[in-house]
Amino acid sequence: MASNGDIKHRHGNGKLPKKAADKPISGKNDVGITKTSEATSSANTLSLLICVGGIYASFLTWGVLQERITTTNYGTESKPEIFKYPVVMNTVQSTFAALLGYIYILFTRKSSTDLPVFPSKGIVWALGLVAVTSAMSSPFGYASLQHVDYITFILAKSCKLLPVMFLHVTLYRKKYPFYKYAVVALVTAGVAIFTLHQSGGKKKKGGDGNSLYGLMLLGINLLFDGLTNSTQDDIYARFRPYTGQQMMCALNIMSTFLTSSFLLLSPFLVQSGFASYLGVDPKGAGELQDALTFVRRHPTVGWDVLGFAACGAMGQVFIFMTLSIFGSLLLVTVTVTRKMLTMIISVVWFGHSLTGMQWLGVGLVFGGIGIEAELSKREKKAKEAAKKKT
Repeated sequence: MASNGDIKHRHGNGKLPKKAADKPISGKNDVGITKTSEATSSANTLSLLICVGGIYASFLTWGVLQERITTTNYGTESKPEIFKYPVVMNTVQSTFAALLGYIYILFTRKSSTDLPVFPSKGIVWALGLVAVTSAMSSPFGYASLQHVDYITFILAKSCKLLPVMFLHVTLYRKKYPFYKYAVVALVTAGVAIFTLHQSGGKKKKGGDGNSLYGLMLLGINLLFDGLTNSTQDDIYARFRPYTGQQMMCALNIMSTFLTSSFLLLSPFLVQSGFASYLGVDPKGAGELQDALTFVRRHPTVGWDVLGFAACGAMGQVFIFMTLSIFGSLLLVTVTVTRKMLTMIISVVWFGHSLTGMQWLGVGLVFGGIGIEAELSKREKKAKEAAKKKT
């Protein structure tokens, strides 16, 4: 073995001696062999590219379909018809995502008993809370689109760090370094500037009252989003090991059950008189039947909804994959960047226009996110260097 440079002799059992095993194997014939750290870095880079590419491709298409479905007039100018059935859209998407999540489990588990969707009774209650908040979040978001323009919606959703951080601090007693609070303040300032200088952009639907109502709906949507994400982090911390594919499948099964139950039971609740006690709007009680009738009249919207659901479900696969491999910080950075690209596409595709001050607001929002990502990267490197020294 001397002709092969530094490679040591193996024992009879085929293993290298301890010292040799600790050293990287090298020699004149081993140019193609990479170090473990380099191979891991290469694998992580490839995984990151796959995750980011999947999120961008899925949700950029999803965003375009979402705006087209919720703002397109499928009727005439004298008799406009717009698809206003958010619970139906949410149910179709969660059904797609539950099926895709289970397929994801089947392809990644090592045995038939591996990766159960609900591994314990205790986790069901925590997942139930997430399912309720996520199921309630989307309808408020879709409803707000009728009263605020899509760019405001996208930029506000980019402030997801604000409710997430607030709920982490208040509910789960988590502490953050000072720069993270500064970044949140910067992002919030950017959103405020964008909203206050909206008169120069595309005119909003409705008057001032409707506009304020839309912002309130959007605020509720963000609050539920924050509760969803902070509770997900708590589940990952308390119920280890619990993977992204398990959570994706479980949450979407529960969401589908909740929203389907609402769609099926709401007409009977209205007839029985219980709807007023539960806060169910009688006008929305027949949403399932009205949505099916709408799709029969305008089949195009049905294909758009199916495409919307498929893109959302596929995007969730990459989101949960990113969450399990790289953590929530990188995930939020990726999703916010995706929202920026969605907003730019909305400007170009649907003819929106922005004022100079609105562009300043956009710059502050995404500049703050970029600063947060860079400082977090430096903080992580400092921690790794400190571990090596010890």
